[in-house]
Amino acid sequence: MKFRTAAIQYKLADIESFEQFAEQVTHYVRNASEYGVQFILFPEFFTTQLMSIGDEHGKALSIDRLPDFTDDYLRLFRSLSAEYGVYIIGGTHVIKTADDSLRNAAHLFHPSGKIDVQHKIHITPSEVEGWNMSAGEALEVFETEYGTIAMLTCYDIEFPEIVRMARAKGADVIFCPSCTDDRHGFYRVRYCCHARAVENQIYIVTTGTVGSLRKVDLMRANFGQAAVIAPNDIPFPPAGILSEGIINDDMLVVADLDLALLEEVRLRGAVTTWRDRRTDLYTDWK
Repeated sequence: MKFRTAAIQYKLADIESFEQFAEQVTHYVRNASEYGVQFILFPEFFTTQLMSIGDEHGKALSIDRLPDFTDDYLRLFRSLSAEYGVYIIGGTHVIKTADDSLRNAAHLFHPSGKIDVQHKIHITPSEVEGWNMSAGEALEVFETEYGTIAMLTCYDIEFPEIVRMARAKGADVIFCPSCTDDRHGFYRVRYCCHARAVENQIYIVTTGTVGSLRKVDLMRANFGQAAVIAPNDIPFPPAGILSEGIINDDMLVVADLDLALLEEVRLRGAVTTWRDRRTDLYTDWK
């Protein structure tokens, strides 16, 4: 099984309406579709751009107003997924749960109109202190026409256990939307993506926000780069990078993922990390 994926380095800038947001999103989807992709990944927290629309006093909207755009967000991405016949991981969007808590949620839009959701499981201190985010409570994997995937957001990828669980449940590709404001955060996520690819012999597709929202607290600085990452073994590039963008540029990257190569290295690779894990000493998941 082979498929092509794109990852968007989404450039944040202050806007005045949802229509401006929709135009920018549509531009990226149309651009990616010209490369014949089957999957498109947007970054974490890119819908915070909607907070810059502001209130009647010109001040940025507060984080608890972001869920007000959920219906429009879902409608936009469902429409684009169907129109272009692609799976879209619509980055993450802040939603409200039944008990009115805020969750950072990744959304997978199927061309059929189906929508899958994965709440971010590990929440950073700044998300808790600055935005009062609450953590997701379960890991899911999702079936697509091109195999089983998982969506783990930014900080999630820094926890080996959760990625091992995703692989044990059948995921061959992890889509990792991210949002980091400096080099330290960016490289924490990036290096962990490489480690998880080696440990589990999987592909990681990751991207982050670039640009800045001058009105929005916690989003005034962004440091990002998209990359498609493979295990470090003979069928793949030595550094494990199938494709990567130019840091902090407004762009997208594209790469082909061959799932058969993953099976090959799991069986006959220079190392067979997935096969050689010691489940007699540590379990994959419960």
